[in-house]
Amino acid sequence: TLGRFQLTGIPAAPRGVPQIEVTFDIDANGIVHVSAKDMATGNSQNVAITASTNLTDEDIEKAVKDAEAHAEEDKKKKDEIEVKNNAESLVYNSEKTLTELGDKISGEEKAKIETEIEATKKALESNNTEQIKEATEKLTKVFYEMSEQLYKNANPNAGAEGTADPNAGADANAEGTSDNGNVYDADYKVEDDNK
Repeated sequence: TLGRFQLTGIPAAPRGVPQIEVTFDIDANGIVHVSAKDMATGNSQNVAITASTNLTDEDIEKAVKDAEAHAEEDKKKKDEIEVKNNAESLVYNSEKTLTELGDKISGEEKAKIETEIEATKKALESNNTEQIKEATEKLTKVFYEMSEQLYKNANPNAGAEGTADPNAGADANAEGTSDNGNVYDADYKVEDDNK
């Protein structure tokens, strides 16, 4: 750890609500200035990190080789963390949306989503990345189905407009009653000028 500071005095709020502005600045001398400011309260903290010349070239080379040797392992760990974070976020947003929707969705749809939320939570507890991915996909699927149904219920005619017969106007054009006389059907052949 090169430096550490704590931004305190932030009021308790749900996930995603606090807004923290973090600024990184490197000056001409190689000194890194890091500051963080809570946008709601105005509380701020900062730290300056100066360059350390304690590392020899051999130490630097060793650190680079060590990083390269663990690159695959680090990538796998990063992917696992992203899968877990996405699942946690999906669970949180799904629960929040269900609460907000209240009785706008049927009890059956709500139960289906709640079942998948619980399955995703259990997968998260297992720390098995494949199980988490599978549970996340299932939760996403039932959530999208619920959203689609919700929008259909809100505007029942929306689907009917988009499903009109694509050949409905073809009969008029086939009989030559079209007002647009500049449309011609033609066959063509591409000839190569370099022959």
